[in-house]
Amino acid sequence: MITATEFRAIANNGIWKQNSSLVQVLGMCPLLAVTTNAVNGIMLSLATILVMALSNLAVALLRNLIPHEIRIPVFILIVASLVTIIDLLFAAFLHELYLVLGIFIPLIVTNCIVLARVEAFAAKNPPLQSMFDGMFMGVGMLWTLALLGGLRELIGAGTLFSGIEMVIAGLQPLRLLPESYPGFLLAVLPPGAFILLGCLIAGKNWMDARLRAKGDSRSPVAAQTAGR
Repeated sequence: MITATEFRAIANNGIWKQNSSLVQVLGMCPLLAVTTNAVNGIMLSLATILVMALSNLAVALLRNLIPHEIRIPVFILIVASLVTIIDLLFAAFLHELYLVLGIFIPLIVTNCIVLARVEAFAAKNPPLQSMFDGMFMGVGMLWTLALLGGLRELIGAGTLFSGIEMVIAGLQPLRLLPESYPGFLLAVLPPGAFILLGCLIAGKNWMDARLRAKGDSRSPVAAQTAGR
């Protein structure tokens, strides 16, 4: 079983404290290449969440049966099997999006985030905690890629959720800026992704510093010092 305290700690760690994109800066290839719009980032992140949650669960269940000397090849085999299943599902049911995402779905196998959590957490913890760790690490990646893709798409073309019709038939992207908006090409090119990612990292660091400052100001020691 998992306690509420453990659940909150795992969720906070994956979504914010140890965010794979903004803190650990792992998986830079899909982060910068796929996030030309929000839909691409969201769908690749959802695929990664499934892989991370299920691979963590499988490794946690089998960790006592896997010899230490061959653990890495076995971990990769588990991850590769899950990625192959998801790749085939994308090809069967979301073929247009599958063609857009291309090689980046199979490349989940080599994503540093997936193997890092399998090795660092799932191989040492119970199944339920491991599954939630993988899921919330994926959620941290999801909101980061969705935000980065949305910003790049909005600044670059003035739209949001371009390509949503490939996922849900009949839906159309939102145009948030006027038709006359000329677009900003840098935003959808790799240098624009680097710049916006740097801004997101700086924003997170600023928020963390503000929270630490508030926490320090409310501590008893700080209150006594201020009183003197």
